[in-house]
Amino acid sequence: MHGPASPGWLLVALCAATGAYCLLRMRSTVEEQRRAAGGEALMGFGMAAMAVPAAVFSPPAWAWPGYAAVFGAAALRALWAARTNAHHLHHLVGASAMVYMAVVMAATPGHHAGHGGSGGVPLVTGLLLLYFAGFVLLSGVRLMPGVATATGGPVGWGDRPELARACRLSMGIAMVAMLITL
Repeated sequence: MHGPASPGWLLVALCAATGAYCLLRMRSTVEEQRRAAGGEALMGFGMAAMAVPAAVFSPPAWAWPGYAAVFGAAALRALWAARTNAHHLHHLVGASAMVYMAVVMAATPGHHAGHGGSGGVPLVTGLLLLYFAGFVLLSGVRLMPGVATATGGPVGWGDRPELARACRLSMGIAMVAMLITL
């Protein structure tokens, strides 16, 4: 990611913390939640790696095709999983956005260390920005307090729906920031 180092490090910290919480969510007793959390952990750590400021570390040329391959496989997995749960369509869009950013970075090797503004196809970047901005707004509304419901007992950290929503909101905000600086 290009730009000042401080926002880059904040983005790295946000994405890494989100990925770490998603790993914790993988301990859930609900199988579908474990699967979703695994994909979200991959996204969080992948976004953290891509957000490291270029002034600190400029990845080798082979890293970008590697990112594209990993997230391409994640996109295919999300496409397959979307047959049974529509939530995985969001994972498909997120993984596809990561592939897009990796391809743009691979196509413009000096872009990562530069000042930006010329990477990517404006229409694709704009559509992804529109999608993730809408996702962030919708996720924020879903986090608003509603009517309290009684639970059947103590809920573990991996099974807290409001934390899972906050995790997704954080990754959506990070994706918007990464797309804007592309």
